[in-house]
Amino acid sequence: MAADRSGLADSLRPLKHATFAILWVATVLGNTGTFMRDIASSWMVTEMGGGPAAVSLIQAAGSLPIFLLAIPAGVLSDILDRRRFLIAVQVLLACVSATLMLLASTGNLSIPALIALTFVGGIGAALVGPTWQSIVPELVERAELKDAVSLNSLGVNIARAIGPAAGGLILAGMGAAVTYGTDVCSYFLVIAALVWWRRKATNDTALPENFLGAFRAGLRYTKASRELHVVLIRAAVFFAFASAVWALLPLVARGTLHGGAGFYGVLMGAVGAGAIMGALLLPKMRARCSADALLLGSVLMSALVMVILALVPDKVAAFVALLVLGGAWIMSLTTFNGVAQGILPNWVRGRALAVYLTVFNGAMAAGSIGWGALAEAVGVGTTLLVSAVGLVVAAFVMRAMPLPSAELDLSSAHQWAEPLTVEPVANDRGPVLILVEYDVARERLPAFLAVLERFSMERLRDGAYAWGVTQDSGNPERVVEWFMVESWAEHLRQHERFSHAAADIQGEASAFHRGPQPPSVTHLIGVNARSVAQTLPSS
Repeated sequence: MAADRSGLADSLRPLKHATFAILWVATVLGNTGTFMRDIASSWMVTEMGGGPAAVSLIQAAGSLPIFLLAIPAGVLSDILDRRRFLIAVQVLLACVSATLMLLASTGNLSIPALIALTFVGGIGAALVGPTWQSIVPELVERAELKDAVSLNSLGVNIARAIGPAAGGLILAGMGAAVTYGTDVCSYFLVIAALVWWRRKATNDTALPENFLGAFRAGLRYTKASRELHVVLIRAAVFFAFASAVWALLPLVARGTLHGGAGFYGVLMGAVGAGAIMGALLLPKMRARCSADALLLGSVLMSALVMVILALVPDKVAAFVALLVLGGAWIMSLTTFNGVAQGILPNWVRGRALAVYLTVFNGAMAAGSIGWGALAEAVGVGTTLLVSAVGLVVAAFVMRAMPLPSAELDLSSAHQWAEPLTVEPVANDRGPVLILVEYDVARERLPAFLAVLERFSMERLRDGAYAWGVTQDSGNPERVVEWFMVESWAEHLRQHERFSHAAADIQGEASAFHRGPQPPSVTHLIGVNARSVAQTLPSS
């Protein structure tokens, strides 16, 4: 028992930081309002006579903007003041819910209006998603990061437990307008917490990035990060199959189980309650199980839930099944999120997390549309069975692609010396070709080149758009590593981005070099008549 209490206390450590605790509570309240809004919108579609396609379109309308806009939003989160950006988007989301409230109160709410406003709400969610996740390392210590990620998932699921149930009750008792109005109030609480937060000034403004440059840097990092590729592929497969239960649950509640709006809210509340229980057990499970084992357990539980919903038309069984689904869902979300956070350096965190959110929501949106179309053709029960079988088969296939470790030190090593220049170099000059010359004994070349191949991923992630190795035809032991960066400013940023993990690999490569001096480094900058003229003294 003492060990259990210790594990629980450790999982709550991030809450000792006042700013994290206040923002966490505010987001729980804000997400509670959002779930109330979503439950009202999903149910109102069925009230207006919408079928499986219309219900799944509501789900897709909320997810598709995140798929389309998460990467630009991630860029903005890395180059703008995150606090002000969050405040602005919360105002936008409050306006969406206020519009829904006015339409419902005047009797002008329609399925097209619901889909359109859900889409706009999805745009707001796309803009804030990467930013909310990116601020977590600013609020807690690095050792507490996984616990903070788990607490954020717990907060979402506390909201998932309270919001749908409360939304269903308010919707059944007082109508859609009051439900949407309650959501509007929740945004004011979030805005107040953000206004209260005094974000610490960052010291990374010496070389500010513009939007397009930051966008390209984020895509280059994503392209070169094999660890991130594994997370993205595993997440895409899981969420594409698992989206079926979320897309079709309103139809299960109304058609298969013959429930009303209140019962649908209770089912969604069961998901949140199950997630809370799962979150409390997660620290103990993480200590005993690998990330891959946790993910497989989540898959098997999710598939079992879909089978029960398809074959057992009983309200109590559905309630219990959705408790299990909540635990499975937080297990998978926290696993993917924790691994993604752990393998990303701070400088690109918002952009790379945005790619993860793009994949997550793209899979959810595409899955919702696809499962909705299949349900129209073969029925809800058959569709759930197909998705359950597909989820299990895909999970065992994906076991051949284990999730990466998240234990590397990705903080800046500040190891590279400033480049020597005879005269000042304009930040926008480029491209820049960097040559690193090694003297390596011929018999050691294969091992040396294998290390350089590993090191190439670090160069490409940190800003290089091309990389290669050449050998002197007259002296095979003279090996030159080269890489190209688009501008002088981007190369200076590369110095700042170079991590301790990358420095360890560079140390391995340098150990092959012979001689008393370290490998020589040369910087060659693109030149033309205009750039030369700018460096000449005026007459």
